[in-house]
Amino acid sequence: MSQRGEAGRQGDDVRSDLHVALEVKQSGGLEIDAVSKVDAFFGKSIRDTAGQVLTTLGVAHARIDIDDKGALPFVLEARIEAAARRAGVVVQGDARPERAVTPPHSPRDRLRRSRLYLPGNEPKFMVNAGLHHPDAVILDLEDSVHPAEKDAARLLVRNALRCVDFQGAERMVRINQLPLGLDDLEVIVPEGPDLILIPKTDEPEQVRQVVSWIQQIQHEGGGGDPIWLMPILESARGVEHAFDIAGAADTVVALTIGLEDYTADLGVVKTKEGHESLYARQRLVNAARAAGVQAIDSVYGDVGDVEGLRTWGARSRAMGFDGMGCIHPRQIEPIHEAFAPTPEEIDRALKIVAAFEEAEAKGLGVVSLGTRMVDPPVVLRAQRLVARARRTGLLPEDER
Repeated sequence: MSQRGEAGRQGDDVRSDLHVALEVKQSGGLEIDAVSKVDAFFGKSIRDTAGQVLTTLGVAHARIDIDDKGALPFVLEARIEAAARRAGVVVQGDARPERAVTPPHSPRDRLRRSRLYLPGNEPKFMVNAGLHHPDAVILDLEDSVHPAEKDAARLLVRNALRCVDFQGAERMVRINQLPLGLDDLEVIVPEGPDLILIPKTDEPEQVRQVVSWIQQIQHEGGGGDPIWLMPILESARGVEHAFDIAGAADTVVALTIGLEDYTADLGVVKTKEGHESLYARQRLVNAARAAGVQAIDSVYGDVGDVEGLRTWGARSRAMGFDGMGCIHPRQIEPIHEAFAPTPEEIDRALKIVAAFEEAEAKGLGVVSLGTRMVDPPVVLRAQRLVARARRTGLLPEDER
């Protein structure tokens, strides 16, 4: 009796993806039929790769039909493995592609002004995401992936982490809500993502559960760099527990908020002005600062409203947020501009820092700028602004 499994997408509107139909048989060897718009150049490579993946998985007898729409090898490999698993194949070997990228692990306090969401089952968005220069990319396994495609998305995201060069962007993965998210961790953690987003975090225990699972997986795999965590507060309960969630583990580096779910939990309409979520966002900023982690704002959902995004971003920075999410590459530049200090702010901060350093050199305990005394908190704020301006390239390292 044959076993069948399918994976991927087909149709005239598909690009950078493919569809695989696999029928596992009892005999007859491997029969591979591939149709590709680039068959003249890569047809043999597609068929050879398919045969190698099936052999590695332990499939000796099968017919596989491939309808390719320009997929890269890591996509082909993920789709074949998904189809095999759906056909009931008990996987015998490691079919992961060779690791093509080994980016350095991100530091705890790196810039996180923008984080671009990429649907975890859509390779066309992954391939060139780094060219838009977001501070981070989020390979999303949660809301953007249909429930029936969660298994295939895990394999695709796994392979993307091994093969896609995101051009220096921090590599984040949003797992599913627990307990399904634990299955995601089994597949994703061995690939060393920089950061895991934990959706719908209501209690600190959820963070500790994720930490425990990550540690167990890393221990069994021989270790690894610390994987940073960013819990997402998406309910009234989560907002009220913000400080405890932020301090639930030393690998938590930021808090963020999901306003669609939060406003739904409140039973109110989400607006562009954001009055209905002001309390939650202020509480998140305060909790994050108290816990010593970054505060990251939600996404701005109207991709076409650039001025609205600029206004939201400016207000967000004024509230104390360090960055926000984005759902389209065109939002990245306005977000970076919104979270950048102005030339006037930089100039004043430089003067304050220079006055402080001069006072220190003279052994003075009081800092003055012109006729005004400068309090220590003002000096600290100026130092942080100067440091941020240097990190974002707005101020040369040697300018004082």
